[in-house]
Amino acid sequence: MASGIFHPVNGIIFLMIVFGALSCDKTDNERVPNVYVNFTVDINSGQYTDLQLIGGWIYVTGGYRGIILHRSSMEEIVALDRTSTYKPETLGNQVFVETNNLIAADTVGGMRYLLLDGSVVEGPVSTPLKKYRTTFNGSVLYVYN
Repeated sequence: MASGIFHPVNGIIFLMIVFGALSCDKTDNERVPNVYVNFTVDINSGQYTDLQLIGGWIYVTGGYRGIILHRSSMEEIVALDRTSTYKPETLGNQVFVETNNLIAADTVGGMRYLLLDGSVVEGPVSTPLKKYRTTFNGSVLYVYN
């Protein structure tokens, strides 16, 4: 019978602790819950005219806590969930577009994200905003996941 610190049972327990700690990556706390998204937007409609110009954006319902649609080029409109990836479980933690129309900032952790792709500009985590798929034909935008 083996004795001491390196007993096989101790080794198994040690490995379980190490792998458990490694699997507790902080991105688990940064995940925005998955929700079904599937809608279309006619940018020629009066309520979506801000999307007709590059750099234009609007808030729409959908996603986990709303979606920002941002016209990043003549060919592309990006759809980003408004839920910050820093403490996304915090009630009301949304991003709001800053006056420069290029950055969105959250209400809790000082996170700032680039609207062109949702990437992090500043903040305590590196996880970008959740991005939904889009298809754009020049007048109708289809947003889905």
